[in-house]
Amino acid sequence: MPSRSREGRALARAAGAAFVTAAAVVCGPQRAASAAPPIAPAHLPYGAAGWAESGWGGVRGVTIGPIENQRHPGRGYGTAASARAMDEAAAMGATWISLTPFGRVWDGKGTGVDLVFEAPFEENRRNVLAAIAQAHARGLKVLIVPHLWVESGEWRALIDPGDDAGWARWAESYRRFLLAWAAVAREGGAEMLSVGVELRSWVTTPRAASFLPIIEAVRRVYPGLLTYSANWDDVEHTVIFDALDLIGINAFYPLAEREGASFEELLRGGRKVAAGVDAVARAWGKPVLLTEIGYTTRRDPAVRPWEWPDRMKGVVIDQRSQAEAYAAVMAPFLDARTCAGFFVWRLYADPDDVSQEAEWGFSPRGKLAELVLRDAFTARWAADGPWLPGDALGKHRARTPGVFAWELDPDE
Repeated sequence: MPSRSREGRALARAAGAAFVTAAAVVCGPQRAASAAPPIAPAHLPYGAAGWAESGWGGVRGVTIGPIENQRHPGRGYGTAASARAMDEAAAMGATWISLTPFGRVWDGKGTGVDLVFEAPFEENRRNVLAAIAQAHARGLKVLIVPHLWVESGEWRALIDPGDDAGWARWAESYRRFLLAWAAVAREGGAEMLSVGVELRSWVTTPRAASFLPIIEAVRRVYPGLLTYSANWDDVEHTVIFDALDLIGINAFYPLAEREGASFEELLRGGRKVAAGVDAVARAWGKPVLLTEIGYTTRRDPAVRPWEWPDRMKGVVIDQRSQAEAYAAVMAPFLDARTCAGFFVWRLYADPDDVSQEAEWGFSPRGKLAELVLRDAFTARWAADGPWLPGDALGKHRARTPGVFAWELDPDE
């Protein structure tokens, strides 16, 4: 784990100042991770009030991505390596993890979804079930997010099967794919399922009507909470949220329009983002969940945070810029009662396998950004609900309002 260097502590205090209205007392990460075990799948909450009635509090989530290469056996979901990744997430203060199994789509024409991805579906199914069990054994709740990998490199949001017959074939194929993973989510007792990721050409258009029967079919298979992961710039045009329990957003919002923006400018951008998300939540009367949120480890990552690290050249690695972007976007949400929480994008199923992402990639592991995340995860959030007797007895506490403790007092 990263050492708490002088630079790290200074950044933590700077980030903590942005969280001043969020909490004056922090609960230790072990308190969060030792929450009640997941309830039986048959009794998972759902519906517009399902999140509030669950009593689970704010989602302090980390996405754990698969090892997307068969040449790395023994390092994916359900292995000893993924158990280490979950141990690290829990130690960071996470209370949830997100798992992202993939189906393969060959190109943007949307001819169908192949359940085979790097390994046969049955193997992937067993591995994801094992990963769910690993998470539950550590007191972590689970969101399953079935993803689409488009082999041609086109963005899944622009899939277009063409005419009505093509869209009907695509809908049926996607239905089979989603129901397969919904059955896995039920079998493993995962607490939440995303019914899709960035399907703009479908769910922001009149074609969205064909998605609603798929959601109804998922409800018959899976009893837990349902969300959909909209892209940040089309969430206001997504029309299927009435059929779901939480509004999901892949929240790669820009926080500044210029390079070299100060932390204060980034924080103003974060407040603007939070205000917009709050408006979406109030319009639908449902909580928002940031199903992905993250910044790469480079200079000015908050200007175009959606840019994929593998396509970058001449990158200047900058841990502080990544950490400040995290602090600026998270701070306003800690006080937002309409925000259920967020999932950090991302760690990998083998935390030591650096082949999955460039050094300047999204992972906060072992970087200054991890200190900011630990600070935020151990704060009291508005989404946690009202204060209860004993909440102020946590040993990890703020020494001054908004500046969270990084070290225990000697007598503790």
